Amino acid sequence: MRHCSSNLADRRLIIVVSGPGGVGKGTIVDALVKRDPGLWLSRSWTTRDQRPGEADDAYVFTTGERFEEHISNDGFLEWTEFLGNYYGTPRPDQLDDPESPDIVLEIEVDGAQQVKQQYPEAILIFVTPPSRDEQERRLRGRGDPDDKVHARLRKAEKEEPVGRAIADHIVINDELDRTLDEMQSIIAVERSRRCGR
Repeated sequence: MRHCSSNLADRRLIIVVSGPGGVGKGTIVDALVKRDPGLWLSRSWTTRDQRPGEADDAYVFTTGERFEEHISNDGFLEWTEFLGNYYGTPRPDQLDDPESPDIVLEIEVDGAQQVKQQYPEAILIFVTPPSRDEQERRLRGRGDPDDKVHARLRKAEKEEPVGRAIADHIVINDELDRTLDEMQSIIAVERSRRCGR
């Protein structure tokens, strides 16, 4: 898994997969981790309701009280509130373990900014939809109601320029296998670079 002789923690990659809602981040990271045993996915927490047909492990579904307690205990690497619900990435124990797999975080743009501030060496891959129409189709396809679809599309218009500006790599998710191939190539290049850090 590791090809560098140094055991410094910063030799392990922190890979941030970011992008607007409906771009397919969850599908991408699940498939990516299945393809690459050297990756470990940190599951985000949320207080929103689980969607019909959504996998039980898509998020850690929790209460607002428990989420706020975790905030108070500095338990999140990043967190945000959107449409009345909390979303956050717990601080992975693996951040302190130089022998752990490379860490994948699946988060939206504001969270990616928070992680980049704490870990400038994190690799940010910003994923975009092929078009806004396709993003809307995907949002509706996963069961989002009209008001949330429109809110997410408005948010995407505002956050996409920010995401592009802070990204190390930009990937258009038009076809899943092609997207995964491109992301695996990016990760391979970043792994080869880290030995020189």
